[in-house]
Amino acid sequence: QVQLVESGGGLVQAGGSLRLSCAASVRTFSTYAMGWFRQAPGKEREFVAAISGLGRSTYYADSVKGRFTISRDNAKSTVYLQMNSLKSEDTAVYYCAASTSYSRNYSQYNYWGQGTQVTVSS
Repeated sequence: QVQLVESGGGLVQAGGSLRLSCAASVRTFSTYAMGWFRQAPGKEREFVAAISGLGRSTYYADSVKGRFTISRDNAKSTVYLQMNSLKSEDTAVYYCAASTSYSRNYSQYNYWGQGTQVTVSS
């Protein structure tokens, strides 16, 4: 069982930055690929970024490429999402998730955090 706890969300002006963190309570953290997803009101949950277990591979949605960076610290069992140049359309609840497969596919992720709200004001 993997428990995930996100933090770092908040209110920021357009053009600003936030860094989200997701702490995992599992000893074998490096065996899990990690992903960030988001869900805006009235919309389906969408993929944002993923990182492989050892951090050697990353993948981004086109909408965030060049602005967001996913990283991980396996010694701390934590994954991060650095978000720069934020736009109003980035407003959503952000979720981290763990998977035994490196994937952008929502259905491949077995464990989810509770989510953290990110609000970007224009």
